[in-house]
Amino acid sequence: MAKSQKTIGDQELALLQYLSEHGEASVGEVAAVFAESRGLARSTVLTMMERLRAKSYLRRRHVNGVYRYAPVARPDDLMRSAVGSFVEKTLQGSVSPFVAWMSERTEVSEGELAELEALVATLQSKRKES
Repeated sequence: MAKSQKTIGDQELALLQYLSEHGEASVGEVAAVFAESRGLARSTVLTMMERLRAKSYLRRRHVNGVYRYAPVARPDDLMRSAVGSFVEKTLQGSVSPFVAWMSERTEVSEGELAELEALVATLQSKRKES
């Protein structure tokens, strides 16, 4: 994903995640499931999808008289971008508040702990190479 891409809000991120999980869909299909479960109108879904398309997060194609939308980026790229935006905007570029929050969690799975340990090892390795 390009670094110059515009940021997105929580609802837009949830919509992108929905499309990533369910594949290409029309506004009507998204409104029937995603929007209804969130109390959103079809027109709101259309607006969100067109905004995401304008921001280059979604692409659309015309199929049998209906526009079908799909994410441009892979789900992991999307999540990485969202986390990066959160760290930069909300945490002013520092991951320390996030690490502090993680350390206070009472439920960290073995898998999550292993991922964190692997990330720390990677960061330490990169630091030594510099």
